[in-house]
Amino acid sequence: MGIRDMAPAAWRMSSHSGSDGNCVEVAVLDVRVGVRDSKALDAGHLAFIPRAWSAFVAEAKAGRYDRGAK
Repeated sequence: MGIRDMAPAAWRMSSHSGSDGNCVEVAVLDVRVGVRDSKALDAGHLAFIPRAWSAFVAEAKAGRYDRGAK
């Protein structure tokens, strides 16, 4: 999936994001979830299948990626 494939997507960021623009944006389409850096929109995005994205979010919420996590 290329950048153009995500063009019609509605990108959104967390309501917990600060005003400094230091966050990621997420867009959900039928077959992919796109993730991009809000400060570098021209750098492109990462694309995940929905199942992989859901697994990542669950692990992040559980603290799996916190500094010092095992």
